[in-house]
Parts: sequence; C-alpha cells; structure tokens
Amino acid sequence: MKNTDITIIGGGIIGLLTAKELQQAGAKVTVIEKNASAQESSWAGGGILLPLYPWRQADAITQLVIPSIKNYPLLANDLLAETGLDPEWTKSGLLISKNPDSELAKTWCKTNQIPVEAADLSFFAEIHTNVEKPLWLPTIAQARNPRLLKSLKAYLLQQGVEFIENCVVTELVEKNNKIQSLKTNLDEFSVNHVVIATGAWTGEFTQNLFPASQKLQIKPIRGQMILFQAQPDTLSHIILDDDHYLIPRRDGKILVGSSVEEAGFDKSTSEQVKNKLKSFALELFPALKDFFLIAHWAGLRPGTEHGIPYIDNHPEIENLSINAGHFRNGLTMAPASAKLMADLILKRLPEVNPLPYRLTRSE
Repeated sequence: MKNTDITIIGGGIIGLLTAKELQQAGAKVTVIEKNASAQESSWAGGGILLPLYPWRQADAITQLVIPSIKNYPLLANDLLAETGLDPEWTKSGLLISKNPDSELAKTWCKTNQIPVEAADLSFFAEIHTNVEKPLWLPTIAQARNPRLLKSLKAYLLQQGVEFIENCVVTELVEKNNKIQSLKTNLDEFSVNHVVIATGAWTGEFTQNLFPASQKLQIKPIRGQMILFQAQPDTLSHIILDDDHYLIPRRDGKILVGSSVEEAGFDKSTSEQVKNKLKSFALELFPALKDFFLIAHWAGLRPGTEHGIPYIDNHPEIENLSINAGHFRNGLTMAPASAKLMADLILKRLPEVNPLPYRLTRSE
C-alpha cells in the first residue's frame, strides 16, 4: 500500500462506489476488507432501486435516492462496457398492492418525477391478495446486486485501485488529531486519509477504535431471504405486498424477502423465517408452487433510527471520514452517498445538502 491517498475500510457497495468517485477524481485508493469484498449486506439484499414506501421515510433518504436511481443506468452501462460483466440493471416496474396513503404516494412520485398510475385488476390475475388502492410504478428498476458488485470490483481493479482482503483493522494509530497508520492482522499500513465504510459493523468498530469519541448509533439488523428457481417471464415485475416482496431476475429466479430482526451479529438463518417467507410467496403468487426453493440466506443491514446514513468528515480527526448507516437502502442511495463523501473529502461544492448526514446530528 504505497503512496495511497485514500484508504477505505469496508468493501461493500458504499466503500466501492466511494473508491470509484475518489479514483475518478485522481486519487490513489486502497480498499481494506476484513473478509472478501462485496459479501455482506450489499450482496445479501434484493436490489430494488427504490426504498419500500419512500413517502413514509425521511426526506434525507429521498435526497440521496433520487440522484442515485437516475445514475444507475449509466453506471451499469459503463461497468458492462469496461468489464464485460453485466450488473443486470433492469427496468422491471414495481406493483404495490396496498396503499392506504395513495395520495401521499402520488404526491411524492410527482414531486420526484417518478411515473405512477393506479394499477387495474389485470395486474392481479395471478396474484392473490387483498388490494387497497394499488399503484403501478413502471420505471422502477432493480440491479442484480451480486453481479453489480462483481462488475464494480473488476472495474476498480482495472483502474488501479488496490484491494487488501481478509485484513482486520485492530488499531488506528493517532497523533495530534490525525491518523498516522492502521494496525491490522496482516501488517501496519501508513495512511493519508481514511474512510470508514464498514456497514453494520461501524458502530462497534468506531467505538472500539475511538472509545472517547461519540458512538455512532448504527446496529446490525438481520434480514433473511429465499430464492425460487423459476422460468424466465414467470413473473415480469417486482411486487410489494405489505412489507414483503417478490423480485424476478432475468434468468427466471425469483427472490422473496425479507425479515427484519434484531439478532446482533448473528447471520444464521431459521426454519421459522424460511417457512414464513415461503408461505407468503406461495399464497401471493401460486405459480411458484411449480418451482423449487433453491436458496435461503441472511445478511446484516446497518440500521439507524430513521434509516439516515452518516456521511461526514470527522469533527476532531482531520483525516478521517465516515460513510455508513444506510439500513435497507444502501444500494439505492449508494451513488449519491459516494459522491457526497467524495465532495466533502475533496472540498468540492456538494450537490446534496450534507447537513442531515452529519456525525454530530441528534437522532
């Protein structure tokens, strides 16, 4: 790790897109990851490029979501062109079966230039649920997050970004309010500027390394998902029904998600949740009874009280920045989050107001 300008701790979607923003600005970047890159929450999620019911969430989330989802088609095309690995950005459309707050939803969509229309009964020919003011959002897309991350990592390697994996940071050596080096299980690395993008581990990580600093209110929230091996075009669009959803991939696989559980850092799965998700899927979309359930997994989301991430330079340590705490919307907010982080580090004028994401904010 010679002459690195920026060292990013954390190899998920937030860390990797932050690396991309900084590399494109001319910085030499190194990514340090305690396991393999792109294997935690970024890999485990569903990849819907819209928060669930965004009109019910804080405006600070919307301010990162809208520029991000506008950026994704170009990002996906660029990654495919440069690496040959397709992130499978797909404009699936989103059907929401129950919208008691449909007027609020329509207002939010109109304000943010998201096409929306009432969903007629033809949408429900093969779907079994009690509908309430159903809405159809035809332009909502998804990304196949494991493939997006694989493509993004390949691109960064091509551009000269260094990856140091299976590397656990054990100590930040600080002097005069500046980090001098990182002690790890592999070696000690000198640093110029450090970005912490460690997802669900950020609260514990920063508290252990900066016990005198303000503790970031980020905790792990487990989410379990299952996967059916269906045929292409079995389901043509994403369905959101109450708090669960079905996501069809291009090859026919259909994801079913997800649970929201406080279980610490335990990523184990349970038969109870598996059966609950399976029952939901088969009742909602009986066509799945013809197909096998082929996978079940869990990931840890970086939960904050209102789902608003921390994106800020540290108020006391001059060469430290943090980009973490995106809860269920890391993929959805990632491009704008990465750009805001780079703007703050490079002292560029931010396009997104940074105030809601400060480390010193009160929840």
